[in-house]
Amino acid sequence: MIPYHKALSTVLACANPLGFKTIKLEQAGGSVLTKDIFTTHNIPFFDNSAVDGFGVRTSDVKNASNESPIKLQLTGTIKAGDGLRAAVTPGTAVKILTGAPIPAGVEAVIMKEFCFEEKKYIYVKKSASRWENIRREGEEFHLNDCVIEKGTYISPPVIGLLATLGYKKCCVYLKPRVSIIVTGSELIKVGKKLTFGKIYESNSYALVAALNEIGIKKYSVVCVKDDKKIIKKQIKKALKNSDVIISVGGISTGDYDFVKEIFNSLGVKTLFTKVAMKPAKPNYFGSFKRKLVFGLPGNPVSALVSFHQFIKPALLKIMGAKSITPFQAKAILSENLTKKPGRLEFVRGILEQKNGDLLVRPTQGQGSHMLGGIANANCLIYFPEEQKLILKGEKVDIDLLSWN
Repeated sequence: MIPYHKALSTVLACANPLGFKTIKLEQAGGSVLTKDIFTTHNIPFFDNSAVDGFGVRTSDVKNASNESPIKLQLTGTIKAGDGLRAAVTPGTAVKILTGAPIPAGVEAVIMKEFCFEEKKYIYVKKSASRWENIRREGEEFHLNDCVIEKGTYISPPVIGLLATLGYKKCCVYLKPRVSIIVTGSELIKVGKKLTFGKIYESNSYALVAALNEIGIKKYSVVCVKDDKKIIKKQIKKALKNSDVIISVGGISTGDYDFVKEIFNSLGVKTLFTKVAMKPAKPNYFGSFKRKLVFGLPGNPVSALVSFHQFIKPALLKIMGAKSITPFQAKAILSENLTKKPGRLEFVRGILEQKNGDLLVRPTQGQGSHMLGGIANANCLIYFPEEQKLILKGEKVDIDLLSWN
């Protein structure tokens, strides 16, 4: 049995990118960039209006007020998408709409709410400072600025920024192919009638959802009975066709726990079989060539905690992400916690902010079979290995439970 942090470092040492490919921008969501992204032009590309209003010279309106509006000749209208227009000269103004280019001579845009039109003139009821309501060329990014770093997860805003920069395609890391093999003769499919001695199989649904949350779409799922020949056949197939294999159930010491034996018989190199943590003490990890092989406990909370703390970081590293481990913070414990020493315990918790402080409390239902406790949690509380008691009011370390 090895400590949790050693187990995690062992897993991550075996996880490496598989390669890369160039794909269309429309297909890039959920992938990770392989290269830094640089601007191809200034952003904004030209001075443009931030509001609907009137472009003026500041000297013309410096004395404008509600009581004494300034009269200016209106020379025309510029809308978004228009090209260059004649310069605005003293005593004149131009109607300008949001996003429209700013012509020479315009030093500010007065919002239309502070003006009124009358025939070919406008009356301005407030003064303006230089560049007011004008988005300046290059105020966000200059040509050749690095604006997105290698290893960035491609979220919807990243897609939008890439499109803004004019990128039609981008280079991303390859995503791993994943096989999920759920074992257990007690399991039945969701939708069938529940009978005595049986339970609905939930692990495959939860794990597939977890894969989808990090953008992995290539996976296979099989659910099999506790039959050594059938399990071996499925694991052998998975080792051939997948980059990451996740088996669920059958890794403890029971009469029908065949998975570790099967891994060994197929040439998987065992790296650990137990971790000093709760839940998920029985926890298998091995390697087969460059493939990662995980054996998770069958209890659903144990499987999900193992995925979150081991498998998700490994998958993100394979995908090239620069941020792979859960976000950590400290919070004030809202009630006492007790346990037996000997294992690091991940207590499912609810993190809240009150009066500027981060407070955390355990959820109801901490058993490894109690999905309600993790379904309602947004963090995991670290209860250190040798500690028996944490008092209310003490600060504790937490990992945020983030599935995406």
